[in-house]
Amino acid sequence: MFKHILVPTDGSEISKRVIGDCVAFAKEIGATVTGLSVIPEYSVYAYEAEILVDTREQFIGECVDSANRYLADIKSAADEAGVSCDTFYTTSDFPYAAIIQTAQEKGCDLIAMASHGRKGIKGMLLGSETQKVLTHSKIPVLVFR
Repeated sequence: MFKHILVPTDGSEISKRVIGDCVAFAKEIGATVTGLSVIPEYSVYAYEAEILVDTREQFIGECVDSANRYLADIKSAADEAGVSCDTFYTTSDFPYAAIIQTAQEKGCDLIAMASHGRKGIKGMLLGSETQKVLTHSKIPVLVFR
């Protein structure tokens, strides 16, 4: 049924916990996996232009390093399970939109992701990237808790 699963990760503990479940599911159904991490856009809030170059490069470098660490968890789990896996990071201030766009561009037929399970006021104020993906995606979404 599903042949190509997008597995987004933000490096959180819940996200790390469900990677194994996502990869095990992919193995069981014979699907390939694409791991995704979305890094934020660099925002400028400085009054001296000289500060911006070093700050921007440092920010991007740290974000890319983090993304690569998060993606290494997916790649490692997939390799261990014998599941074909590519990894990819992209930049966006709207992770849910980047997840959906990447799934479309990479030809994924399922998005499998974690739910942080925020409830009440915290859930309303912080929102949920998983909820936004569920709301806006035309591609099926499998949510792990």
